[in-house]
Amino acid sequence: MAVHVSVLLKESVDYLAIEPNGKYVDATFGSGGHSREIASRLSQGHVYAFDQDSDASDSFSGAEKITLIRSNFRFLSNFLRYHHALPVNGILADLGISSHHIETPERGFSFRFDAPLDMRMNVLSKKTAHDVVNSYSVEELTRIFRQYGEIAKAFNLAKAIEKQRMHKSVNTTFELAGIAQNFTQKNKENSFLAQVFQAIRIEVNQELEVLEQFLNQAYECLMPGGRLVVISYHSLEDRMIKNFFKSVLPSDSFSENIMGTRNFRWNNITSGADTPTEAEIIQNPRSRSAKLRAAEKI
Repeated sequence: MAVHVSVLLKESVDYLAIEPNGKYVDATFGSGGHSREIASRLSQGHVYAFDQDSDASDSFSGAEKITLIRSNFRFLSNFLRYHHALPVNGILADLGISSHHIETPERGFSFRFDAPLDMRMNVLSKKTAHDVVNSYSVEELTRIFRQYGEIAKAFNLAKAIEKQRMHKSVNTTFELAGIAQNFTQKNKENSFLAQVFQAIRIEVNQELEVLEQFLNQAYECLMPGGRLVVISYHSLEDRMIKNFFKSVLPSDSFSENIMGTRNFRWNNITSGADTPTEAEIIQNPRSRSAKLRAAEKI
């Protein structure tokens, strides 16, 4: 099994500006790299780490300064309230799919292995990739391929899947990849298949809806001056984060319309998005598409 290497580890934790007695959230525990790095910089402080994947939580052996919360980060505020941890000093989220997910064939995340279509981050969730591929209408498939995969031939791909379903359901990753390969350009097969699988994975896990819920709760859970650091891996996530860090508080008609001022929520710490160094990309090729943005709550 591949060992997951935390992306932009030092940079992301540096941006949190750790206070030794502070309270911090790692919204995506995974293999625990970010949580352990934060904990190593604490004296009396604490880390509250979230992960909905039972594989991650079952392998966690425990740590004095880390509380692992077995839940999706869409429930951030509820669980922090339960643990009497509000408000917190900083929140970090690494939105990337883990090496464990990709390298575990039976999870069905990768087109490199022949496996059942699954793609659930939480194995207790009901909806699988098999459900999406075999029960969604052509219109619904077209929407997710276009919206979540940014695929130009989304309708044609959806129609090809429908045609296949008329004879036999699409059951495995190889069967799906075999259909999609008919629409790839020469020398771009892997990137196209990655877009197809990404689109279905986002739909299965409601990733963009969950991210929106998380971002709004993160603002409320942070103390003034607290920091939010987010690492994303595709343009849809990065665009949402970028726009969120430009967001304003609900309109104050007097100050905005009469005085010409707007009440922004955030001070952006990063200028644009930080990306991994060439050295990190060589060491960990999956970091290539990572973008880090950080901001401080006003």
